[in-house]
Amino acid sequence: MSQELQRGQGVTLQIDDLAYGGEGIAHLDGRVIFVQGGLPGDTCTARLTQVKKRFAKAELSSVIEPSPLRVPQRCAAAAAGAGCCDFGTIDPSQELQIKTKILLNQMAKLGGVKLDEAHVEQISLGRVSRWRTRLRLGVNPHGEVGMRKARSREVVTEALCAQAVPELVEALQHIGVQTPGSEVVAARGDDGEVSIAAVKNAPRGKRSEKVEEILVGEPQVKHELEGVTFTLPTTAFWQAHEKAPSKYSELIQRLLIHAEPAWTTAWDLYGGVGAFAPALAKALPNAWIHSVEASRGAALAGQRAFQGQYLENRVEFHTGDVEKLVETLPTPDVVLLDPPRKGAGAEVVEAIAGKQPSTVVHIGCDAATFARDLGAWKTNGYVVEQLFVVDAFPETHHCEAIASLRPEMPGKYGNASARGAA
Repeated sequence: MSQELQRGQGVTLQIDDLAYGGEGIAHLDGRVIFVQGGLPGDTCTARLTQVKKRFAKAELSSVIEPSPLRVPQRCAAAAAGAGCCDFGTIDPSQELQIKTKILLNQMAKLGGVKLDEAHVEQISLGRVSRWRTRLRLGVNPHGEVGMRKARSREVVTEALCAQAVPELVEALQHIGVQTPGSEVVAARGDDGEVSIAAVKNAPRGKRSEKVEEILVGEPQVKHELEGVTFTLPTTAFWQAHEKAPSKYSELIQRLLIHAEPAWTTAWDLYGGVGAFAPALAKALPNAWIHSVEASRGAALAGQRAFQGQYLENRVEFHTGDVEKLVETLPTPDVVLLDPPRKGAGAEVVEAIAGKQPSTVVHIGCDAATFARDLGAWKTNGYVVEQLFVVDAFPETHHCEAIASLRPEMPGKYGNASARGAA
């Protein structure tokens, strides 16, 4: 029988594994304990923060016997309490393997998709710190700028996150006091130029994009990808890791290496500025690309980037929600989708699968929602051919997953030439 546990109680635990989200897993008298900050192999003390019938949650208090994975926290901001680098205490040489294991567990548990290791390729981007080109910071009641604590608006000002590229670290040292409760967004372009904007405070759980003042540089930054120059507002989305966009483009082309000349229609869903359209165009030389993006500003930035180039006559931008627009697009041979962290969802996957694309490239930055999306693909008759796990967010529990899928029964779903013959 389980002993009575109380919130605030101190316990001594042996950490056995890691859960999705980076919490250590321990067991106490038949109950699972999730320990924030615990690593497999740790013997530690922890303080219970939540107690339920079958499980409890706790925060690490002290490490009695450290795990072989444990190293001193590599991020000074996280050491001071910021919620940025929750994997900053893990040996960086082990990070990618740990994330891959968590992702595969989520795929099996939540999606019912069990993938042989032969179909999984782990990819490091080579830099484990000073890789992030975009930061969103909080401002405390005294006007000081810093990283936020996990799941809190409280701001840590003692140090900046170790993820930030050196140009951002330097520029942020000179912006001075800001409006209490507001936010500061900093971005560095591929040309090394930095833009820092003060943005209006947003309600809890929302992101504000309304720029109040440009504190450093111009109100936009430039990024180069596959020979295209994208000029984006400071607050616009772009892949955070400086090496991620080019690597993702390379991987997309690898997954489409067997594309057929008869494939003439591709969808680029949740396409943003169309950053992956050049990769699709290279992999599918005869295809017209339909890019769907909810943000009108992002779509306009993509249109401007492609003006005067061969892509101007090969990419059509559609502004609106993916779930509403998929029924209006021409039947695709290839679908690339890169949904936000919440995932595409079962309804969107079902709608896409109903169009019977020959190949799908699905990108995800959250292990749980990616796993659920793959489960939806499985339900709709698609199987995973190849999976790339990219350590695009070093020092955190996040990774990027890129999967190629095909119809499990080609005779039923068919490829482009088969559909045309029919």
